[in-house]
Amino acid sequence: MIMRNAKDANYFQIDGVVKKLSAPKGAILLPSKEAWQKLKWTRKYFKKKPVYGYFVWIKEKINTSILTCISIVSEGFNQNLSNLFVIEKGINIEGKGICNVSKVHLKASHKAKGVIVLKEGASFNYQHIHRWGRDDKVKTDYHFILHDGSKLNYLYRTISPPKQLNIKTTVDSYKDSTTFIRLLSDSSHTKINLEEKINLLEKGASGIIELRLVGRKGSLIKAKSTIVAHSFSKGHLDCQGILIDKKSKISLIPELICKDKDAQITHEASVGKISQDQIVYLRTRGLSEKEAIELVIGGFLNK
Repeated sequence: MIMRNAKDANYFQIDGVVKKLSAPKGAILLPSKEAWQKLKWTRKYFKKKPVYGYFVWIKEKINTSILTCISIVSEGFNQNLSNLFVIEKGINIEGKGICNVSKVHLKASHKAKGVIVLKEGASFNYQHIHRWGRDDKVKTDYHFILHDGSKLNYLYRTISPPKQLNIKTTVDSYKDSTTFIRLLSDSSHTKINLEEKINLLEKGASGIIELRLVGRKGSLIKAKSTIVAHSFSKGHLDCQGILIDKKSKISLIPELICKDKDAQITHEASVGKISQDQIVYLRTRGLSEKEAIELVIGGFLNK
């Protein structure tokens, strides 16, 4: 999988070494350390001098998507990234970030702190895909800044979860900007802590957080989702979980904070098990119980 991702990647890093760096026309792509040195304005977002990670600056319209691939191949490696992605005014772009390991028992650590900036009228459709081993520890902290009229469609998905997973996502949404965050996780033998927050800062801002979480084989999942309406704006939380076994636990904590009487923010949350009627029906169609469960889970995560 690593080599397949690397073939098309604009930025490819293994452990702490950059293996590939390729920017399309209209974009600048640098290691974060080099961006800090050459472009002093980036220090506003990096806060401190980065060691590892990437900087992507979309200055003009480009005719392709941006793919970053971060991999770990060495046992016990501690990967610590600082990333910055900036999209200029009125530009629409698609991006994909893949983070993974080469083997399932590396006992590696992956930490990533990033800032994604959408200037006025920009649009970003971004998929963030993780594939880890059962002994890995992962912690990410991403801050999205949406300027006036910008649009963010963000999907985060774990293909295979690590031992410990801490995901923090914060969005600052300004006038007439829109946010859609979708987090999907099918978890086994893992401890997960999710924190998502959308700050609707100015008039006309809107945001949706959607969670689809599956807990099995003793997984412990805690998700706190927050929308704060500072002005006339709209927001919605949709948090749903499915428990597959008695040893797993899902805790959903929706939080709505309204600071403007004209704002409208709502939520729905539910945790349950797979309906036995669904299993029986699918088994009458020729599926085994295991196949039926996997089909239902697949539909739940993709609906």
